Amino acid sequence: MQIEKAAGKCVLLGVTGSIAAYKAAEVASRLVKEGVEVHAIMTRCACEFIGPLTFQTLTRNPVTTSLFERPEEWQPGHISLADRANLLLIAPATANILAKLALGIADDPLSATALATRAPVLIAPAMNGKMWHHPATQQNVRTLRERGVEFLGPDSGMLACGYEGIGRLWPAEKIAEEVLLRLEREG
Repeated sequence: MQIEKAAGKCVLLGVTGSIAAYKAAEVASRLVKEGVEVHAIMTRCACEFIGPLTFQTLTRNPVTTSLFERPEEWQPGHISLADRANLLLIAPATANILAKLALGIADDPLSATALATRAPVLIAPAMNGKMWHHPATQQNVRTLRERGVEFLGPDSGMLACGYEGIGRLWPAEKIAEEVLLRLEREG
């Protein structure tokens, strides 16, 4: 799906600590093939599931994993990225990151960047169905939707934990397609 207006746009790809983190690599690859500049921001827990080198190789950009990395410019990395972003995509998004975003907690590079950016935010949740249906998670989702955050999924099916039900990450191709459509719409 070639969308001309997506080429040259900057997407921040937030990756959190879900087994579905490996699927974010395919999302990154698909976006880069469409000419999108992708910068991955990984939580510490995401790095337990997939290495930053994977995203660095696929995006050809440094991967942010710490708030305390030395920036190449005077501005802190999370602020610089937040300012450059045309869109922030968090895929997969855990219940933990949803809670942080809803409460405005900024104690890692992803949550700090999300708080600093004024770009549209897309969230693709991935978690156990019990976690998704928990009242706290559902309240956090409502809060984020009220602030203009859009959600892609979650999907239903077999989960990594062995349960069947809601909580699967949307397919990578569908996520990439939605990102491209939103970049085109934002113009």
